[in-house]
Amino acid sequence: MNHETIEKNIALMGVLIAIVISVAGLVEIVPLYLTGQTAEPAPGVVPYTALQLEGRDVYIREGCYNCHSQMIRPFLSETLRYGHYSVAGEFVYDHPFQWGSKRTGPDLQRVGGKYSDEWHRIHLNNPRDVVPESIMPAYAWLSESTIEPSSMPPKMRALRKVGVPYSDEEIEASGEAVKGKTEQDALIAYLQSLGHAFK
Repeated sequence: MNHETIEKNIALMGVLIAIVISVAGLVEIVPLYLTGQTAEPAPGVVPYTALQLEGRDVYIREGCYNCHSQMIRPFLSETLRYGHYSVAGEFVYDHPFQWGSKRTGPDLQRVGGKYSDEWHRIHLNNPRDVVPESIMPAYAWLSESTIEPSSMPPKMRALRKVGVPYSDEEIEASGEAVKGKTEQDALIAYLQSLGHAFK
């Protein structure tokens, strides 16, 4: 069957297009049903606590991913600078993941435990106090903005529906866990949780 025959017969062309779309659709859809079998958490990877989860939401809301990636590529130059390359099992509980590719600032995948909470607090209030050449804006208002405890249980229930194994007890206790905490506390807790699967 040559190209000219297919172009002149619209019914045949329609059938062939439907076949191609069906095959392509299966190639894209079938693996999604198998991800539960293939995406196992890396050793040491656990779901975010309520405070870390809120910090992650602050991170997304403030657009931190626009300047910071959270995925170390398997290249020598990256592993020498940032540590062990990222693996799929580190991101099992990320919805959505924060890989990114823009690096105006450093990659943050292994930042957890690298600096103290106080260092992060100073850095968020005025980055140039700890990194004089930094072009990062200050996020001082995060220290004044408190977390709404009633927002946590619905977030955690929604994440449980997409596979994050939160228990009923964790969900019920989540409001109390963030009560009186600031958005800055939450963001620091999130940053400190990153990258502990590999050192």
